[in-house]
Amino acid sequence: MADMTTTQVIANGPRNLIIKLTDVSDGTGLSGFKVVDAQSAAYAAGGQVPGVHLKVRRIVYDVHGMVVRLQWEAKAPVDLATLSGFGHLDFRRCQGLSNPGVTAAPGATGSILLTTIGAAAGGAFTIHLEMIKGVPQF
Repeated sequence: MADMTTTQVIANGPRNLIIKLTDVSDGTGLSGFKVVDAQSAAYAAGGQVPGVHLKVRRIVYDVHGMVVRLQWEAKAPVDLATLSGFGHLDFRRCQGLSNPGVTAAPGATGSILLTTIGAAAGGAFTIHLEMIKGVPQF
């Protein structure tokens, strides 16, 4: 049996993207699970995919029986946040947490990956990610 993971798109407009993730672990956990594919046409705005312009504005989480590690996808993934317990991280005052970009992280795609650490059978999480697509206007 594998972890039971669901991804629900709450909002996908020209600017905002809100995703809800849930997982109930069987003890095997997740590794490099792609939460948001910033290169996907499903999230395009004005014909442009968000890519490295995707910004995280807010993370609301409830994590029990494990630790969740969020990373920006790149050749060597870059840490975004480590979550355990419950709470929220709010980056709205600084207009969102930016992807380190191509210069700081070679191979950066803008996508967000999720890995669980120490997942126990029955451990679970619910995570809401609020993002800004930040697609440059031409």
